[in-house]
Amino acid sequence: MQTKPKFKICKRLGPGVYDKCQTVKFSTSSPKFGGVGGKRPKALSEYGTQLIEKQKIRFSYGITERQLSNYVKKATLVKGAGTADKFYEHLESRLDNTVYRMGLAPSRRAARQMVSHGHFVVGEHKITIPSYEVRKGDVVKVREGSKTKKIFENLALRLKDYNFPTWINFDVEKMEGHVLEKPKNIETFLDLNAVLEFYSR
Repeated sequence: MQTKPKFKICKRLGPGVYDKCQTVKFSTSSPKFGGVGGKRPKALSEYGTQLIEKQKIRFSYGITERQLSNYVKKATLVKGAGTADKFYEHLESRLDNTVYRMGLAPSRRAARQMVSHGHFVVGEHKITIPSYEVRKGDVVKVREGSKTKKIFENLALRLKDYNFPTWINFDVEKMEGHVLEKPKNIETFLDLNAVLEFYSR
C-alpha cells in the first residue's frame, strides 16, 4: 500500500493520480499544472516520460512494482493490437478497483481496506484479496454481516447521482453489483502504451 504524501506525489505525477488532488486548490498551487510562480519544468526524455507514466499507474491503482510488471506480462501474451486494452482490463478488473468504481468507497485505498476486511462476496465466496480479478458475469455483494456497518450507511443517497462505468452496475436495495462486460479503456489520464514500451526495453 502506498503511504507517501498525496499532494507531493500529485505535484510530481499530475492531478489525476488521486481524487484528492483533482481540486481547484491543487491546480492553483502547483506551477507545473497551471498554478502561478515556480520555474518552468525541464523537458523530459522519452525514458523519463515513460517512467512518469509507470509511476502514475502504480500510485493510481496502489500497486507494487512487481504487480505492475506482472500485469504487463499478462497483457503482452496477447499478440498484436489490443495489448494496451488488455493491460487496462487487468488493472480495472481488480476487486478493490471494482468496489471503487461501484461507488462504494471514496478512494481505491479505502476500497482495498474494505476488501481486506472481508466486506465483500464474489459469487458465494468471501474474498479478502484486493487484487482478485473479477470477470464478466460475476456478482459482487456486500457480505450479509457487513450491510449494517457504518461504511455502508446512506448508500442510496451517496449513489443517487453517481455515474457508473458502462461495464458495471450496482443494485442498492440488494447491495450487490454486476460485472456486465470487460472494462473499456476510456481513461485519458494514463498513457498505457508508454508503460508497455518502458517494460519492452
